Amino acid sequence: MLIAVDGPLASGKGTIAKHLANWYHLPYLDTGLLYRACALGVLQAEQDPTDEAAAVKSARAVDRAALDHFQLRSAKVGAAASKVAAIPAVRQALMDYQRTFAAQDGGAVLDGRDIGTVICPHADVKLWINAPAEVRAARRHKELVERGEKISFDEVLAQLRERDARDAGRPDAPMRRAADAHLLNTGDLSIDAAFEAARRIVDAAQAEHS
Repeated sequence: MLIAVDGPLASGKGTIAKHLANWYHLPYLDTGLLYRACALGVLQAEQDPTDEAAAVKSARAVDRAALDHFQLRSAKVGAAASKVAAIPAVRQALMDYQRTFAAQDGGAVLDGRDIGTVICPHADVKLWINAPAEVRAARRHKELVERGEKISFDEVLAQLRERDARDAGRPDAPMRRAADAHLLNTGDLSIDAAFEAARRIVDAAQAEHS
């Protein structure tokens, strides 16, 4: 079973995807980490994230080990990741990695922003996870502060809205809900409630296809 989980920053897609992977005993890939690893490589080389040559070079060097770097979840790397992700050649360089992961025997769970539309358009189940911008910014702000970063809620909200606009507006693989994706708004849901809602959607899709 192949499950595609898409949505904007801090919507809860990663948490839901990990829970689904554990529940159904499937391998899981947070594809956003690929772009964060690419962005971190560019920043560590003291290059501009919008520099196509530097970004593509970094993307081609991304491997599994790079996805565990402690700096990947920082606000700085997140902002740079959105910039490298807007470069078509970067997305192409990382596409094979994602599709190979998705093609594993037995299936997989992948989350990102273009899984259901570009990477795995034939996924068995597609979920689009969302929540109001203010709710997502509060979640992200809490995460960053707990990690020790000094950043205000207003800064996080502004960055989130900027990233949403960039991700949705890029010409190559824009962030958008697949036509056949099930919508799940997590704004008023706890983690457990959001997972249960997602699981019911997956179970219903499985029953329909069996």
